[in-house]
Amino acid sequence: MNRKFEARLINAGLVCSVILVLVFFYIPIFTLIMFSFKEGRILNLPFEGWSLRWYQQLFSNGEVGKAAVHSFVVAVASTLISTVIGLGAAQSFVRFSFRGKTLFQIVAMAPLVFPQLLLGVVLLLWFSVLGNTFDFSNNLFTAIMGHCVYLVPFTTIIIAVQAASFDPTLEQAAQDFGATPWEVFREVTFPVLWPGVFSASIFAFLLSWGNFYISYSLTGTERTLPTFVFSGMALGSTPLYPALATITFVVGLLLIVFAEGIRRRSLAKTMASPKE
Repeated sequence: MNRKFEARLINAGLVCSVILVLVFFYIPIFTLIMFSFKEGRILNLPFEGWSLRWYQQLFSNGEVGKAAVHSFVVAVASTLISTVIGLGAAQSFVRFSFRGKTLFQIVAMAPLVFPQLLLGVVLLLWFSVLGNTFDFSNNLFTAIMGHCVYLVPFTTIIIAVQAASFDPTLEQAAQDFGATPWEVFREVTFPVLWPGVFSASIFAFLLSWGNFYISYSLTGTERTLPTFVFSGMALGSTPLYPALATITFVVGLLLIVFAEGIRRRSLAKTMASPKE
């Protein structure tokens, strides 16, 4: 009887802990969403009323649209570049042995241990030196390069997890049937690695889209959404920024759900293929 009571007590404690953690993480998000529908301009309680005026202002604000386009360009470009590099690095990590592999892994993963603020400052100094030498200033291109430095370790790790379960005999069988190396990669290797590649690209896009420190350091006079919000908040906060954060949160959540659906669908196909 005592053991059953102890087990129930432990289970209740675990459930309460999970609930408290979820409440701790999600109350600020729900509060932010609630403030985005506030009628008044000042972020305080109690509410004067509910309104969609801040969403209307958000979509009619040209500066927000321009910053969103910049963020989208930087996020898409850095996602594509970092995913391609991560795919090659993950293949090297998991499937090949070569001299200096450990050093290669350490160097490739080094940006993970750098705080974003420190990484942004280091990259700013680096591009400042290059800019003085080759006569250019920081812009969206330098921001893309900086984001790639930050994102490649993440894409590499995610794709490497998928590559670790890859069966090399599938490639050997394709080669035995006369497939060229490109055909083997296109028809065999990449479809198996696709769930990891897709998940890595979604994760990289979200990290790039919401990155502030590297964007603030490397975009120069151009502004992305995080730097736009920072400059606007410095002048005074309004529900316009919670509205922007709400839209970003909803879109990011939909992307995560979509990526998880792709992963589950691919896993189901993989598990069903031997039966077929």
